[in-house]
Amino acid sequence: MQVGINIGQNRHYELREALLIYRSTGHRNWDRGSSFVTHHMISGDTGKRPELGPAKPLTDGFLRSLVRSLGAMVAAEFFPENILARTEQMVTWWTPAQSRTMFFENTEEIMSDLSGRIFPQPPLIWCTQDGGLWVRALEENKRPGPDTKLCFAPYWNLSESGDVCLGSMKAPGIATVAAISQWEKSFYESAFTHGNVGRIVRHPGGFEGLWRELVEQETFPVENLVDLPQTVAEFIQPGRSRYV
Repeated sequence: MQVGINIGQNRHYELREALLIYRSTGHRNWDRGSSFVTHHMISGDTGKRPELGPAKPLTDGFLRSLVRSLGAMVAAEFFPENILARTEQMVTWWTPAQSRTMFFENTEEIMSDLSGRIFPQPPLIWCTQDGGLWVRALEENKRPGPDTKLCFAPYWNLSESGDVCLGSMKAPGIATVAAISQWEKSFYESAFTHGNVGRIVRHPGGFEGLWRELVEQETFPVENLVDLPQTVAEFIQPGRSRYV
């Protein structure tokens, strides 16, 4: 096999180390614990067939060194007060109660007459990772803590896990502090088109009845939110822990 890599300058490279990735055949590749990696030094004289040395466990120091050598360092960012958690792949933040314009669009035109109107929003917690967006609601209009219980966000286009169906949303696709305002803007400026979950609000009139009642109102009635057993600490963890 021949592989061509353009690195922009002349350098000589030799095979020195190898990482072997093992995946379980009985689980999905992205399940936690279904993969592990071993680190091997390469032995053998130059020009001869390389041989793998004994497997060694990965260390934090080695991984940091590898990331630096690949030029994948995360740029320093200023954290505003609404940031709750940040990793190299994820940003979680919250927004207080506010008023926003909302758009509705579906084949039955159930809510089309409300599209473009202003509605009060509950306090929300947001998380973006790997190009996706998750949203939950909060009962109290204050910065949540790790043990704060969450509620289902009262919107169409959300799955049970709070995963937003991006559809045609002009999402920034990156998990940076600078992209937060664009994530929020894209969420509200995209049309809410369909429900993915049976019961998303406690209002006797359901989703439609709630939002019709809230047109041009000032405060979102948090008693209409559906409580979840999930906490903020569970929500910000990667992978399946975001599911309830």
